[in-house]
Amino acid sequence: MGRLAVVSGGGTGIGRAVAAALAAEGSEVVVVGRRPEPLAAVAAGLPGVRAVTADLTDPAQVARAAKEIGGPVDVLVNNAGGNFAPAPPEPGDLETLRAQWLANVTGNVLPVVLLTEALLPVLSRPGGRIVTITSVAAFRGPATYGGSKAALHPWSAELAARLAPEGVTVNVVAPGYIPETEFYGERMNAEFHAGRSAQSPSGRGGTPAEVAATVAHLASPLAGFLTGQIIQINGGAIPGRG
Repeated sequence: MGRLAVVSGGGTGIGRAVAAALAAEGSEVVVVGRRPEPLAAVAAGLPGVRAVTADLTDPAQVARAAKEIGGPVDVLVNNAGGNFAPAPPEPGDLETLRAQWLANVTGNVLPVVLLTEALLPVLSRPGGRIVTITSVAAFRGPATYGGSKAALHPWSAELAARLAPEGVTVNVVAPGYIPETEFYGERMNAEFHAGRSAQSPSGRGGTPAEVAATVAHLASPLAGFLTGQIIQINGGAIPGRG
């Protein structure tokens, strides 16, 4: 039997591409998320993939999901999240501003931290791999979304130092503009796409498969000496930095 990999937010976009890449390498993959329909579609379409539905902001549901996943878990890819406050509030609207910050911290930080802690007892040692997907927004905004994603960078660094003596690696992948996802919603049109593509010297957006290929390497046995890093995939839109 191959390794057991868990991919949160695995029903669409980058998460689905990661699940497909890991399954293609022979891993048993569990996709986890809130929406049962896309998860079921992934499980039906990819051999070796099963679905667990859970709201990963809810500790009780995370604990239940961890039991359903089982173990030992060899790879955990934290991909669940999104921009839960895409439009800034009016100046001086402190109630809305507070709500937006809480929405993005809840939606982007809690699913990562709670699921990781719930699965740590069954994470393979040595050889375990944790990869967390953040965003180019963690380096340049927008504020509430970027700030919530940026919070995962020092968390990952601390976790990497904590788990390194046990042979577990912890890394971050921060994608830039990846148009083939649900992330941009109604904003996606030809003008928006051209503007976002022009931000990169390569003149294009990335693909979920390109992100998944990097995640698959970080999850592989060959990446045992690569930990505590933030790897940007943005076509050169902003320079690499920690």
